[in-house]
Amino acid sequence: MTKLQWIGVDMALAYTQDVILLFGDSLTQGAWDRSGFAQQLASLYVRKFDVVNRGLSGYQTDWAIPVFEQILAQQHKHRHAPKVQLLTIWFGANDAALPPSTQHVPRDRYKTNLTCLVNMVKSPTSAFYSPDTRVILITPPPVNTHQWTNGRDFEETKLYAAAAKEVGAQVGVPVADAWTEIWEAAGRDEGACEKFLSDGLHLNAAGYEIVLNSITKIVEEEYPEIHHEKLQMVFIPWSDVNAEDPRSSLNKRRAIE
Repeated sequence: MTKLQWIGVDMALAYTQDVILLFGDSLTQGAWDRSGFAQQLASLYVRKFDVVNRGLSGYQTDWAIPVFEQILAQQHKHRHAPKVQLLTIWFGANDAALPPSTQHVPRDRYKTNLTCLVNMVKSPTSAFYSPDTRVILITPPPVNTHQWTNGRDFEETKLYAAAAKEVGAQVGVPVADAWTEIWEAAGRDEGACEKFLSDGLHLNAAGYEIVLNSITKIVEEEYPEIHHEKLQMVFIPWSDVNAEDPRSSLNKRRAIE
């Protein structure tokens, strides 16, 4: 096989299916754990969209921006890169760390940074403009200071969750309100949030289930064209393969009909 043919093979492996891109901090990184929501999301979209996890434990929005610039394909490279059909942006748990922590990002700058991350894909003037990419912001969940006793404050994290919702309203993208949904599920009791938090800051299976349900509900209501039940498999089911001439029927197709 020639070098050019190998390049072609690599490109085919890199872009078989469009993707759902998860971008965030440890809450996103942990979504690949057995109890996380990324595995469940990947199962829902199997053979339709790939789920790509770019969660970065410990990161906040100041650091997220230069990383995002390296994760996203610029406009002139879009035809050679997987199309991001859905993007989740989930930061705030570390931005809300109390100063003098290096993770701390003042709330106003956090809002500016979130706006920047959204506009990198939604603004026509951005080098990374992707008009077909649908965006969901996710708020930080409550922090349970009875479990997590260092460097976090319950009320401060609540303010960052409210800030994420404000950004969503300003830029016109839906928000999965993990803070409110977990708070309500815990009976509005900080101590009871331990039912949904593994250590007071990170989610357990029950917490991730709430986030997954919130995301899938937003998709169903705001982006129904990419709901997993409305998509077709990129490669046809085995029962539809032309047994006499398989190659003729085994062509990649778009998941969105």
